[in-house]
Amino acid sequence: MQLNKTGLIFFPAFDWSISPTHPEREERLLYTRDQIFEEGIPDSSYIREYKPRLAAKEDIRRVHFCVPDVEDQTTEAHLISAGSALKLGDALMKNEIANGFVMARPPGHHAMRVVHGNRGFCNTNNEAILVEYLRRKYGLKRIAIVDTDVHHGDGTQDIFYHDPDVLCISLHQDGRTIFPGTGFVHETGGPGAYLKNINIPLPPGTGDEGFLRVWREIIKPVLNKFDPQLIINSAGQDNHFTDPLASMRVSAQAYGKLTEELQPDIAVLEGGYAIETALPYVNLAILLALAKQDYSKVIEPQFTPAAVKQDEGITLYIDDLIRYWQDALSEDVPSKEDLFGEGKVYQRKKSIYYDTDGIRENQQETVQYCPNCPGLYQVSSTARDQVGQGNSIWGLSIPLFACDKCLEKGYKMWEQAIKEGKEQKTFAYYYLQDKKNDNYLKE
Repeated sequence: MQLNKTGLIFFPAFDWSISPTHPEREERLLYTRDQIFEEGIPDSSYIREYKPRLAAKEDIRRVHFCVPDVEDQTTEAHLISAGSALKLGDALMKNEIANGFVMARPPGHHAMRVVHGNRGFCNTNNEAILVEYLRRKYGLKRIAIVDTDVHHGDGTQDIFYHDPDVLCISLHQDGRTIFPGTGFVHETGGPGAYLKNINIPLPPGTGDEGFLRVWREIIKPVLNKFDPQLIINSAGQDNHFTDPLASMRVSAQAYGKLTEELQPDIAVLEGGYAIETALPYVNLAILLALAKQDYSKVIEPQFTPAAVKQDEGITLYIDDLIRYWQDALSEDVPSKEDLFGEGKVYQRKKSIYYDTDGIRENQQETVQYCPNCPGLYQVSSTARDQVGQGNSIWGLSIPLFACDKCLEKGYKMWEQAIKEGKEQKTFAYYYLQDKKNDNYLKE
């Protein structure tokens, strides 16, 4: 038993990049590795370093409808990045470590349930894969994901939007000013998982003060009420004041402080593209905070108090945002029946853009009300690239905690869909995701 240790995995993915000069490339971790080795961190008594492993295709299918299949949407690097999270998840559950930091790439929090390609530098969602793996293997139920990337964790939100047992919280730069253009306060979860999705869109220019205030005054009370069995931090570091893809003013010290107070069980690296001026310092501060070590001397070369100071107007805006959420969370929650409405069916249409691959997707999801479980999830999706090529799919997901009636109904729907599909050829591919029995089919 080594419960005083923090687990660590490095996986720079030397053989995977979108392009040699793309912001999401192996140098994101090489400078961090140099910094951490220079400090002698891997040899410290409080760190236990692990080698990564591959995730299985079943681990991916448990989360995603990959079109046409897992092999078409993943490389070995994606499987290793996801597998790194699973490796530290196992170590945590076996009491080998107190917590862990997965410093691996490619990232994943923009990958949604349906995957037609790469968007936001992501093909598969490492945190979601970890959640479903831990729930399947170890019987966990209530898990919280706190996403501190500057970009809204829209993929994670999409995957768990109808799951009442996974709390998704994202604090990020306002979607009106940055990719992916989502993450607003009204996106609060489906009718069966109302207020299990919390978005905190922050104005450009938010500094350490605002970053920590929304954690303490919004996120912490929500977490305490949910009482998760495990907390995962999507540790994106592009809120940093030097990041080239965003407009925030957060320091390594603030990241360290939030990590110290949040106390995540596992942190999984997401974005962060100031390769020399931010990542070595933010990663180090997070790692030291996880290990309950002093991070007060981790200061970036370009840091000045002015660099992280926010304007008074931003402070007032954040005051209003905090009051909004405090009021919303104090109100009586409508019943599941009332939220579904008289038809007892929830439907939503979505238009999704894959910025990396230039794919446009139109999607409709349907959730059927069930008084005893989250209900059956259906999705139909059509996607086209810039030259008009693409695919159409229909998918059915039976939730992990499905009741027996929904399980039986789900298989009847699957058989009917396959029969109609062969007769009418409505969709190119059909998928069944039976999380309850860990069974995944494709026609």
